Amino acid sequence: MFSLLLGVMYALAPTVLGGVSSLGKKHTFDGTATPYSMNVTDCPGYTLGLLQESDIGLTAQLTLAGPACNAFGLDISDLTIEVTYQSQSTLHVEIYDTANQQFTIPESVIERPAVPTASYTGSSDLVFNYDATPFAFWITRRSDPDAMPLFDTRASSLPSTPIPPFNVSDPSTAFDGFPLVFEDQYLQVTSALPYGTNIYGLGEVVASSGFRRDIGTDGGVGTIQTHWSLGVSDPIDQNLYGSHPIYIEHRYNATTGKASSSGVLLLSAAGSDILLQTPPNSKVSLIEYRMIGGIMDFYFFSGPTNAEVIAQYGSVIGYPMWQPAWGFRVPPLQKDSLKLYRWGYHNISDDRENVAQMRAAGIPLEVQWNDIDLYHAYRDFTTDPVSFPGDELREFIPRAANHQHYIPIVDAAIPVTMNATDVYDPFTRGVEEDVWIKNPDGSLYIAEVWPGYTVFPDWFSENMLSVWTNSLKNWTDMGVEFSGIWLDMNEPSTFCSYSCGTGANISSGGPLTDVSSVVVGYPECYNDTLWGPSGNMTINGTSTYSCGESSTSMTVVEKRGVGSGAEQGVDLNSPPYAIHNEAGSLNQHSLATNATHYGGYTDLDVHNMFGLMEEKATHLAIQSIMPGKRPFLISRSTFPSAGKWTGHWLGDNFSKWQYMYFNIQGVLQFQIYQIPMVGADTCGFNDNTDEELCNRWMQLSAFMPFYRNHNTNGALSQEPYRWPSVANASRIAIAARYALLPYWYTLFANASMAGLPPVKALFFEFPDEPELFTVDKQWLVGSDILVTPVLAPGATTVEGIFPGRGSVIWRDWYTHAVVKATSGGNTTLDAPISHINVHIRDNSALLLHQQPGYTIYETREGPYALLVSLNAAGTAFGNAYVDDGISFPPGPSRSLTFQVTDGMLKIESEGKYAIEQKLETITVLGVQKPTQVTLQGSPVGGWTYEEATEELVVSNGAVDLNGQFTLAWR
Repeated sequence: MFSLLLGVMYALAPTVLGGVSSLGKKHTFDGTATPYSMNVTDCPGYTLGLLQESDIGLTAQLTLAGPACNAFGLDISDLTIEVTYQSQSTLHVEIYDTANQQFTIPESVIERPAVPTASYTGSSDLVFNYDATPFAFWITRRSDPDAMPLFDTRASSLPSTPIPPFNVSDPSTAFDGFPLVFEDQYLQVTSALPYGTNIYGLGEVVASSGFRRDIGTDGGVGTIQTHWSLGVSDPIDQNLYGSHPIYIEHRYNATTGKASSSGVLLLSAAGSDILLQTPPNSKVSLIEYRMIGGIMDFYFFSGPTNAEVIAQYGSVIGYPMWQPAWGFRVPPLQKDSLKLYRWGYHNISDDRENVAQMRAAGIPLEVQWNDIDLYHAYRDFTTDPVSFPGDELREFIPRAANHQHYIPIVDAAIPVTMNATDVYDPFTRGVEEDVWIKNPDGSLYIAEVWPGYTVFPDWFSENMLSVWTNSLKNWTDMGVEFSGIWLDMNEPSTFCSYSCGTGANISSGGPLTDVSSVVVGYPECYNDTLWGPSGNMTINGTSTYSCGESSTSMTVVEKRGVGSGAEQGVDLNSPPYAIHNEAGSLNQHSLATNATHYGGYTDLDVHNMFGLMEEKATHLAIQSIMPGKRPFLISRSTFPSAGKWTGHWLGDNFSKWQYMYFNIQGVLQFQIYQIPMVGADTCGFNDNTDEELCNRWMQLSAFMPFYRNHNTNGALSQEPYRWPSVANASRIAIAARYALLPYWYTLFANASMAGLPPVKALFFEFPDEPELFTVDKQWLVGSDILVTPVLAPGATTVEGIFPGRGSVIWRDWYTHAVVKATSGGNTTLDAPISHINVHIRDNSALLLHQQPGYTIYETREGPYALLVSLNAAGTAFGNAYVDDGISFPPGPSRSLTFQVTDGMLKIESEGKYAIEQKLETITVLGVQKPTQVTLQGSPVGGWTYEEATEELVVSNGAVDLNGQFTLAWR
């Protein structure tokens, strides 16, 4: 849904805390006599003393080492540092004000690991080192003590300062010094990094550099990553909906040819800039944290693999939620297929028509969604009595369900009642229970969103969960019998600045008008002036491709410069350090920073957690409404630990080829953040799509965890049945997706139980191949499925790299033929329209569905198949996890192990869950033609062999997967 109401701005007189700051000038705050220097050059740093060591770490005091510099706030003279060796692989370093006045994330929001009961101080792979005066610390590996530290704040390890601005128009991009700064409104710490090292994470962001962050080498300009949740339509290189201050460093040793990974989490909700840069003539790169509040709460993860870093992070903030069967499961579970939705299904007849058209086209449809069209006057928890009457909706949902599902939207803003006769129970009960965010004077904070004047839930209120649960429960009683919930605009987004409804004539308000009914943009290389609005690839037999031979295949959407913090006319007045917020003022398009929450919290401190807290409350509410079942949630704004409660879609993207490419990096990012159920709005949300782009994108998204076709109101319809070629591409790709459901389900079970990422960048599996470190136009599903999509218009081939440098056999998913791949370089693959290249890794064994049905329910009724791809040594290994896919907490399960050695496949089965479906077909690739095949020691007659693909197929096996089993060939 639109992030902002375009064209609507409000000129208001804001209530401002303090004076206006200007970078490079003295600043007096709240009329005090203490000027802010706006420069850290003279900041004295700290001295360590009163050290106390223990079995789990150490505690010490840090004292300001000289006169206060008061750079962007008031220096805090007394700090405490606590170092905890949390495990063999995790080290916790927390620096906080001894008086405990700075904001710290409450345990009620994010539960931290318990204090360790064993001592790891002498065995952890991570070692905390420090200098007392001036205080600095660095983290090394016990296993490699002579290597450059993983994190190093010593001035001697960093470049000499001052360093002039790397963007001359923005003075804040200078590095005046690298002291430890801890002020009430500004905290700074800097670490050296190996020159040009590989950094991933620090999102949410649409990064022009790709999945690998720009660190200022190899022609790059460096990165300023701002963390301040903002509801805007997917700008490039700016802060976005969520904040995830964690990164993975993948460090390659060119001498040994080996790489290792580590991770760093700053668990802070404060607005911040995180800078990645390599100053001129420097032998090192650096990362600098600049925060406008809170404390320094670091967790360090030793890896040494990327998947292990991600899992170690998950052990701190929590593993991802268990997805329900219908959302991502298979037989006798279910799994997400295509979820179709648009803003602009204006009534229930549109919904019915869409479901019927998808069925007629033979394109699987698992979930029907509704946006704010569903609501009465755009009010949450209502239905329009004319367009979506409750009795018809109640009838439609089970019928449309038919083993399908229904998900409505819930926006964050709750409308206020306009007068005494206006009845709207969610707001009224919320007032009675005192659950809405307030102004500093205690009055309701009233903003403006789609319904008109609105309030926002205060998730810190002790009564908020009961009000939220009651509102959702009443909605189901009205006929909206949802299967899951889609949470939108929960940064939160507003259409005015500050509490614009305070003192306003509320009775004159009402729902806002959608001003975006005409959408004019089209994808690159489609010229609607020449070819009209259809978006077709051909018209009267003529191609509509409109790019010349020398034309670029992707346009670059204009982005704000890194100098946005110093732009003229941008009001960044609180706090004194101006983070590089894409919207300018922190109070623009969201709650004012002085909005007040229960417990006395200000929004400045808790802003980035709003989405997380809504997700947690909604998850718990659905558990209450549907006890014993797993909730399904998709949300826009996220924060560390959000994956425990929700999945994520990548927001309001654009119908551009460039954004289809960005889809990949977004999904890879969120694997790091422990939110694996993620995907983009397929075919694009903003602007019009066209046939070719939608064809390619429908294929791409079939191999992503979250799969939804979704676009804006007024845009060209993009349901896959609108174009025959898109319908065909969708059927092919979804058939492959459905076949792979048991594999997907196992990957997500591993995520929920151990924090392992279901989707991987290629170097996650092949860490010692530097040519893979920047690859983000391909990805791996698990360890064994390689996907190489077409990302440019007019293409009939695609370039892709096959990892392994010739040591791995890659086989085509569709034909099972071995790929003749270039070692360490790109291979050209045929990619006609409606075809996406998918390849199977050797040494793998994949449990599949033998015959995909129209829905997951129909699919799960059929038998299983097993696809084995042998390596050159004739071995293979795989596993599968099966349970009922709906119970929460999860009930009985069964684990299957598939192993091939010496011409024998062994299947081992453990667990209490009874699998009803049989294993009917076993396909083994890479087999020399056998003369005999035996099953459980008895000869098998029903087998075939294909010489060209070295393919052995055993059919009609009827293997019981609840026991042990062998298949042999010789």
